[in-house]
Amino acid sequence: MKPYYEHGGITIYHGDCRDILPSLPKVDLVLTSPPYNMRTRVRNGEYTTREIGEHFSKKYKYFHDAYPIDEYYSIHKQTIEQLLEVSQILFINIQLVTGSKEAWFRLIGNFHKNIKDMVIWDKGYGQPAMHDSVLNRASELILILEQNASAGRAFKKSYFDRGTMPDIWRDGRGGKGQNSGHSAVFPLKVAGRVLDGWSLKDNTILDPFMGSGTTLVAAKDLGRKAIGIEIEEKYCEIAVQRLSQEVLPLG
Repeated sequence: MKPYYEHGGITIYHGDCRDILPSLPKVDLVLTSPPYNMRTRVRNGEYTTREIGEHFSKKYKYFHDAYPIDEYYSIHKQTIEQLLEVSQILFINIQLVTGSKEAWFRLIGNFHKNIKDMVIWDKGYGQPAMHDSVLNRASELILILEQNASAGRAFKKSYFDRGTMPDIWRDGRGGKGQNSGHSAVFPLKVAGRVLDGWSLKDNTILDPFMGSGTTLVAAKDLGRKAIGIEIEEKYCEIAVQRLSQEVLPLG
């Protein structure tokens, strides 16, 4: 498949990652943040595939973000299975919202043997919930999965010293100041923590839900190679624009 963009060890493909992943070579690490499925809501006690109110889900300007629960589950089950074929370690950033929580709880059960641990990303504060009797969500989870994982919590490969890597990352919110053109962005600092802790220079990093390219920007800044896949062409354009900028510190 012809890349949408290829320069300096960074490659972008435009398309559905499930179609592209089988043709990719092995990579050293996966870091991704799939869409939240924010616009699948509940009305009259039943899931509805699109919330009418426009104040809901402005996270993805160019993506509908409204799969039925079973379809959202099936997409991510297939994708995780494919990712475990191409990489020994996966970092998947998730947020448990109405449209995703049932699917992710099922997925955590499906892949319980592969899940080595998880990190809590503490964003500092929770935006006001969209309904009464709903918790403000001030955190997200980063699931860490290993291919052919063994028992216990020790990783097969990591590059941080004993006692230096916490399981709560208090790194605030992403997006602002990143010129991302995307309002559901995790910070470059979060991506940098993953790459510093579990990869080396010249390793290849894969993001199958690339969005506006934060993983690729962090990889470029830290001297890694990277592959990004994105189904929405507008986000491919934005990622290319970000990658053309000068390297900036991640802190």
